[in-house]
Amino acid sequence: MLPPSEPSLSALASAGVQAYSSDERKLLLQIARESISSFLAGQDISLPAPSPHLAEPRGVFTTLYSDRKLRGCVGFPAAVLPVYRAVMESARAAACEDPRFPPVRLEEARMIRISISVLSPLQPTSPDEIEIGRHGLVVSQGLQRGLLLPQVPVEHGWSRVTFLEQTCLKAGLPPDAWRNGARIEAFTAEVFGDPDSP
Repeated sequence: MLPPSEPSLSALASAGVQAYSSDERKLLLQIARESISSFLAGQDISLPAPSPHLAEPRGVFTTLYSDRKLRGCVGFPAAVLPVYRAVMESARAAACEDPRFPPVRLEEARMIRISISVLSPLQPTSPDEIEIGRHGLVVSQGLQRGLLLPQVPVEHGWSRVTFLEQTCLKAGLPPDAWRNGARIEAFTAEVFGDPDSP
């Protein structure tokens, strides 16, 4: 049972507010880019002192694109780090530790486009509550767990059922595990990025 202070899924669905200002978004994108380039150059990153808002823990995923194609995506589903540090760590990991792609090269880094997704708390949900384009999903069973961001089913034109099946597959579960006892959780995300990112 989640603490009662956390919003319900219906509250998340109607929460279209922008939590981060234009300046905060620019700063987080700057942190992501500098984290990647500093790591690739073997240098330490120098960060400005974050505002109290950017020091609040949030779940974060950083997605990288090259020529409008996915180049890496890594993140923290739970709020385990301050948002600015979660962006810094996830950007570096997306560039260098996503096992689906070779590490980003230093000469490639300036062409990379960055998208940041700041996640709401996870909420248990039922399949019929899921809204394509608004909710991301986490499906888990035992030690297996898969997450897909809200923008993924939109990019692929998936139905709700396909979204659930693909999240199961991401967890390494059978595609119908969501019908057979797997835990389904939903979240929303505030997504922003470079002008040319999908």
